[in-house]
Amino acid sequence: MFSENLVSMRKLLKMTQEDLAEKVGVSRQAVAKWESGETVPDLEKSMLIADAFGVSLDDLAKYKPGDNLGLGVAPRGKHLFGLVTVGDKGQIVIPAKARKLFDINPGDNLVVLGDEGAGLAIMKSDHFLNMAETIRRGLQ
Repeated sequence: MFSENLVSMRKLLKMTQEDLAEKVGVSRQAVAKWESGETVPDLEKSMLIADAFGVSLDDLAKYKPGDNLGLGVAPRGKHLFGLVTVGDKGQIVIPAKARKLFDINPGDNLVVLGDEGAGLAIMKSDHFLNMAETIRRGLQ
């Protein structure tokens, strides 16, 4: 998995083997060996690669093509939880993995934000109110 992820992420970011080698401090031949699966980088180099790609080390090492709806490794801190269906009254069900990660529980209040150009965003109301208060204080 690692070698395939290395190749796909490098190509996605339009980097050459030389570009990656320079960022990580190794030769182009070392990158070629990692990509072929002949060798693997040590932990320090692996962390530098993950940083260069903007992904987690875990995703770089363990991502499977079927994960993330087949769209490739998500940038660090970004998630694609899957598709939801809008019910007759506009209700949606937030996927369990998202509820767990963001600690969303029955009875929690959520804020729905909208941007006609970018779409919708949902966040816990207490986080939104804390952010709004911080902005308000900064404007005074």
